[in-house]
Amino acid sequence: MTMSETKTEWPSSLDDRELDELDAYLRTHTQEGDGHLLLDGVHGLLSALAVGPTQVLPEEWLPEVLHEPFADENEGNRVLALLAKLNDSISAELDVDAYEPILGEIDTEAGPALSAAGWCEGFSRGIDLRAALWEKRLADDPSLMEVLGPVMALAVDEGILSAEAEFEKLTDEEYDDCLAQLPAVLAAVNQYWFEHPATEAELDALLRANESKAEHPAPPRQRSGHWVH
Repeated sequence: MTMSETKTEWPSSLDDRELDELDAYLRTHTQEGDGHLLLDGVHGLLSALAVGPTQVLPEEWLPEVLHEPFADENEGNRVLALLAKLNDSISAELDVDAYEPILGEIDTEAGPALSAAGWCEGFSRGIDLRAALWEKRLADDPSLMEVLGPVMALAVDEGILSAEAEFEKLTDEEYDDCLAQLPAVLAAVNQYWFEHPATEAELDALLRANESKAEHPAPPRQRSGHWVH
């Protein structure tokens, strides 16, 4: 395969300038501790939706990302276009085994380190948008929980998910190993729902759950650091 063929077939992902632009907008409209997702969280959210059991339309997930009206119409159109491109790029990257999570970067005593906290927070919110389907299937089919193992380990380690049993903190090596497995996990979850789609009974239960769902906003989570792709 020549270089030109490779470029032609490569998914239309956001370039660094576009990622910086979207990151800057999200940071400008996020207050410390308000629980709003930054770029890594938005990528986690959209990743969960891309590999999930049913389609989730923008009118469902945009309220998880945007929390106030746009002050300027041109800015609004630009942000929506960037979000749409980011969303489309995830499925395209998964199709050609080119998916990479957008991760946070935190300062530690040993220097900057990658953090999956924001991505995992977004991923968990993506699951929440189809909670009835995910929770029933996770309870009924241990293989799905096994596939999600590295994501669950990171989420528990970061305090995004609570676990019934006590878990020791991951070592740096274990943490990095889980991070490295994220692309394979996403591909496996995508394949799982393709091979084992939601049943009629599950979809009916989802419909009933959505109809009776009351508003229970999650408590705000502390988020800091920078994103890294």
